[in-house]
Amino acid sequence: MYFSKLFIPIIKDLPTEAKIKSHQLMLRTGMIKQSSAGIYSWLPLGFKVMKKIEQIVREEQNSIGAQEMLMPTIQSSEIWKESGRYDDYGEEMLRIKDRQGREMLYGPTNEELVTDVFRSSVKSYKTLPQILYHIQWKFRDEIRPRFGVMRCKEFYMKDAYSFDLSDEEAKKSYNKMFYSYLKTFNRLELKAIPMAADTGPIGGDLSHEFVILAETGESDIYADKNIFEIDPNKYNFDDASLQKMREDFTKIYAVTDEKYKKEDFNKLVKKENQIITKGIEVGHIFYFSDKYSKPMSCLIDDKNGKKTSVKMGSYGIGVSRLVGAIIEAKYNKEIMKWPKSVAPFDVVIIPSISKNNKDNFKKAEKVYNELKKQNIDVLLDDVEENMSNKFKKHDLIGVPYQIIIGSKSEGDNLEFKELNSKTELLSLEKIKLKLNH
Repeated sequence: MYFSKLFIPIIKDLPTEAKIKSHQLMLRTGMIKQSSAGIYSWLPLGFKVMKKIEQIVREEQNSIGAQEMLMPTIQSSEIWKESGRYDDYGEEMLRIKDRQGREMLYGPTNEELVTDVFRSSVKSYKTLPQILYHIQWKFRDEIRPRFGVMRCKEFYMKDAYSFDLSDEEAKKSYNKMFYSYLKTFNRLELKAIPMAADTGPIGGDLSHEFVILAETGESDIYADKNIFEIDPNKYNFDDASLQKMREDFTKIYAVTDEKYKKEDFNKLVKKENQIITKGIEVGHIFYFSDKYSKPMSCLIDDKNGKKTSVKMGSYGIGVSRLVGAIIEAKYNKEIMKWPKSVAPFDVVIIPSISKNNKDNFKKAEKVYNELKKQNIDVLLDDVEENMSNKFKKHDLIGVPYQIIIGSKSEGDNLEFKELNSKTELLSLEKIKLKLNH
């Protein structure tokens, strides 16, 4: 992609309405544009990053045997009345009527709809366990949307739902998802800490939030620093190991302000190990047994032929929210360091261009074409602009690698640098090896 052809409406000045770094940066670099309060258009740069995050989430869901589907954004009110949540959910739910006067809603979550799908199709324990998921837009009419994509009305979310015969088997599904979330956030280069959490309007008696530490987080975090030493990669993907993993994490004190009690914190955590900070929720998992299956008569035949309510859990990751959360965790001093797995481009070529000298640009084009042949996602800055402004612009965008073509790029050697690191002179072949690695 040539920079001149990239739809990226960069704003020079900080937007006054944006109060946190992620909101500022996403507006400045043209990742999003506000449509109305709490609702955004995702422009090419932002959309590209979000879709890369989505793919990592999808791969980790698939790796534990979850199956992808797609449910609609508009739901009938009838199934919500059946579960008893239609009147209980509150004003966050956007209620509408179709032309026949039927009550509909824009889905804030999908427990009812997926239960309806499951009960119409599965009748026997022999097909269990099952985990179904989809990645879809959600809508919650936040009374005070703020912080850009961190707290907005319309958001892109992965939500998964497990179906099991018994509470014991359901806890195994819960552990698989616990493991999947740790792996997902690890691939995004985020240290996400699972913390005991309230279940809220979802319901149930077992719930964990996955929280990353950030000064701009909405939640107050109280934790034992030892929880940061647990390596999720040391556990195997079997029931015993996954159960031990969850026990290892949950036996160490780590809670949000909703669960915090000062006397427990001081009693259970040594003073020198106490961490009090802020965090951003990036995922939330729930086990709620038959909260939805029982009132909705989602029944299966057990091993004795007796009908029993299926046991369920739900598991959410805010895909669009993660774009903002990564920025809050990685942004530093006007430099955006995207994890390489989700960066908008693999590398940017920055040639020094003037009206009187096009040699650097010709050289840049040759390098560009060579990298394209290697299936490397490369951006070529073909704009006539002083180099200082170019560097500031690309630091802001956050492409992880830069190839600089100027006075120091002689012969076969090119200036190559990883963002926020020292420049080195390398041949194109060595650059290819680094980028492919």
